[in-house]
Formats: sequence, structure tokens, C-alpha cells
Amino acid sequence: LQEEFDHLGGYTIQSKAEEILEGLGFKTEELSKPLKEFSGGWRMRVMLAKLLLQKPALLLLDEPTNHLDLPSIQWIENYIHNYDGAIIVVSHDREFVNNTATSIVEVSNRQLNQYSGNYDFYLKEKKLRAEIQQSAYENQQQKIKQTEKFIERFRAKATKAKQVQSRVKELERLDRIEEVADDNMVVNFKFNCGRPSGKQVIKLEQVGKAYNDLVILKESDAVIMRGNKVALIGANGKGKSTLLRILAGTEPIQGNRELGHNVNFAFFAQHQLESLNVENEILEELKQAGTGKSETELRNVLGCFLFAGDEVFKKIKVLSGGEKSRVALAKVLISEANFLLLDEPTNHLDMQSVNILIQALQQYEGTFIVVSHDRYFISQIANTIYYIDDQQIKQYPGTYDEYEYWRLNLLKTSNQNNTQNQKNKDKDKKTKPEKSPEEKELRKKLRDLSAKLEELEMSIMQLEEEKITLEKQLSQPEIYENPDKMHQTQEKYQKINATLEQKQASWDTWALEIEELEKNLKN
Repeated sequence: LQEEFDHLGGYTIQSKAEEILEGLGFKTEELSKPLKEFSGGWRMRVMLAKLLLQKPALLLLDEPTNHLDLPSIQWIENYIHNYDGAIIVVSHDREFVNNTATSIVEVSNRQLNQYSGNYDFYLKEKKLRAEIQQSAYENQQQKIKQTEKFIERFRAKATKAKQVQSRVKELERLDRIEEVADDNMVVNFKFNCGRPSGKQVIKLEQVGKAYNDLVILKESDAVIMRGNKVALIGANGKGKSTLLRILAGTEPIQGNRELGHNVNFAFFAQHQLESLNVENEILEELKQAGTGKSETELRNVLGCFLFAGDEVFKKIKVLSGGEKSRVALAKVLISEANFLLLDEPTNHLDMQSVNILIQALQQYEGTFIVVSHDRYFISQIANTIYYIDDQQIKQYPGTYDEYEYWRLNLLKTSNQNNTQNQKNKDKDKKTKPEKSPEEKELRKKLRDLSAKLEELEMSIMQLEEEKITLEKQLSQPEIYENPDKMHQTQEKYQKINATLEQKQASWDTWALEIEELEKNLKN
């Protein structure tokens, strides 16, 4: 019995369970708490952990990333890579599918179409297959027209009756090729943001927020400037949704929240789906948003969100969670607010709907901050990354891909430093003298560099504002009527662009230097 217990993993199941639960975001001290104390989302993680612990030969996962934060998604990606059994995943998280799948099965036109590769391969292969199918369809249509023309021409001639009948049967037996259906919806409606806001959209000064002993923010500052497209990322429990509510003014805080001139904001969160009038039809719900848009304009908007034809007359109460999300998002985007706060807007949306939202936000001229764990989504819409660390709101002035590159370099440098420091400690365990001249010099250098970095961040934000203004000027036809003004504007734009690239490169270098100085001081 003891041998069988060992063979079944009885001696290691505790440590494996702890490893999986902590990988999915549970803290060590939470593992002994009763399950009833956790929310539905966390209970779903426990159910997922149970499946992973069982290690079945075939694992079926339906939207496994829906209740996971970014670190947990990255952990489960790594787990799937090393999984011995077969896995079938249904997921609308494009990046997750791309990083885990070795085969894609698409349901389209009542058929299962298989592609032997990841999501990127699927997109290329699907495009190639579509081109081949469209070409075959066009060739067949040409042949059908020629045959029909022959039948029509010689139908009345008795001498050609046999040939005509043969051609008719040929058409009846023909296995017709379907024309390729374009399932890539393109947004053809401009989402206005009403009056432009002031240059500074919102400012937080010395903001503190805590729930009893849980401190979310402590004397933290942040400024969002006009034109910023901010993605707020990080693990669950760090305070992302709390920060959105602080920005919206619905959360009591210590410190100061200052809304900029002419700022008109709209807030989207999952709980707001409950505010939809379930007895209203979809079109009526948008009419009641009070934007004064015509029925044709509202139908165009709903078409962008996959509500076509008579579907706009569906009642809210018969819609699925994803459909309600699309209605609520449409209401936010037609509100003409110049500052959007979006909390997990891609939850319950399929890939096509996510692509529509991406297009809508890419053409949106206002300012927004969005909380999301969908890496592909934020890589397409954000020009600034915010995250909460050490109870402070921190900023990276670049895209998500640039942020990830910077973060991984920091992590690599940190790991190398830790390894080297451990070696040094093993060789020499003598304590360093307190407040040595070297330490004083390091601290001075750290203070000076931090101040320079802060100035540089403000300079980058100002240059980004100027760049946006010049882009708008260059998009206006009248500027090309004055060659001198056009030339001056283009020169200024190129100069700002070059300066911006230099300053962003300096920001990366200085940030790494500061990280290195802080590590040296700790050691």
C-alpha cells in the first residue's frame, strides 16, 4: 500500500497543489482559507488547479484565461508547454492561443477547418487558402456563365438538343465552390469625442487608498495628458480597478484628484451591464443614451458591433453576456466623452469583437485608460503603460511590446546581479561599513538621476502632445495650399520625432541605471 501511495504521488501532492495554486495567483497564506471566502473568479481558479493536478491524458479547457490576471496567464502558458498530455482549448485570447497552440481548428460555414500551426500560422495559411478558393470560385463562375450562355443560345435548335441536355446535366452535377466570405468587420463610423479637453486631463497628488490593513496606494502621484492612450496592467489585487474608480471620482481617497478643463469622461465596467434596461430593444437603448444621433447613425454603430438588420430590435434581456458587453461599449463610444475609463472591456468578447474595439479605439481622438489582461489588445491600442508597484503608480512611456522588452531586460539584469552578489557574499561575508564614501556617492548619483528622469518624463509627454498637434495639422487639406507652411510643419514634425526617439532611448538607459544603483545600495 505504501508503494502504491508513493507511485500515485501521495508524498508530493501537497507541494504540487501549492505550486499550481500559487502559479494561478493565490498567496501562500491564502491556501488554508475556506473556499467559501473566495469570489466566483477565484473559485474558478481552484477548479482549474484541480484539473491541472489530476494530469489527465486529455485536458479540455473552455476560456481558461477569463478569470486570470497577466502573471497567471503567463504561468499557465508555461505549464501547457511542459504538459505531457493532449489539450483542447477554446479561447478568445489571441496571444495565449498563439503561445500555446500547435494546431488550430476553426469553425466556419458549418465546417471544421484544421491548420497545423499556431495562431500566426493560421492567419497566413487562411489567407492563402482564401486566395486559392476565390480564384477557383471565379474560374468556376466563368465556366458556368459560358455553359449557361451555350444552353440559352442553342436551346431551341433540335440539332443541338442532345448537347444542350448534356450541358444542363453537367451544371446540375457540378460541385459548386462557395465565394470566400470576408469575416473581418471594418469600422466605418467615426467615434467623436466632442469638445477637446485641456492639455492636462487628470492629476492625482499624494493619493492614498487603503481597505483596513490592505494598502493599495500611498502618497502616489500621476498625470494623464490629452492624447495619452494608457493601458493599466498588473496582477489582480494590485488595485487597478480601484485606481479607475479613483480617476472616475467614485472612490473616497486621501490626497487630491484634479480633473482638467473641459474633461467629459465615460466609465465602462462589467457591473454596468446591470444598468442596461432589459425591456428595451438594442436600438432603443442607444437612442436613450441622449447623443442626438439619427437612427441611421446608430444602426451604423451597432453594425460595427455585429448587430445587423433586425438584430437591433432584440430585447436586452435575451442577449448573452458578450452581446450586452458590446451594447454597453457602443453606448460608451457614442457618448462623445473625451476621456474614457474602460475596465476589462474585452471580457466576454470574441476575437472579431475585440478587433472591432481595437479599430474604434485606434481612431478615437480623445484620451483613455484601459485595464486589460489581453496582451494583443493592449499592444494595439496603448502608447503608455501604467502599473502599480510598491503602492505607487508607475509609468512606462511606450507601447506594451517596448515595455515587455524593457521589463525582461531589467529582470535579466536583476537575476545576473543577484547571482553575482550571492557569489560575492559567499566569498566575503564581512558587512559593509555604514555610510561609506562610496555609498554616499551612490545615493547622490541616485537622487540626481531620479530628478533628471522625472524631468525627462515631463519632456517626453510635452513632445508627444506637440507631435499629436502637428499630426492633426498635417492631416488637414488646407495646409498643402501653403507650401512654405507645409514645409515648416513637416520639418518641425520630423525634428520632434527624432528628439522623441532620443529622449525615449535616454529614458530606457537612465531607468536601467537607477535600477542598478538601487540594487547596489541594497547590497
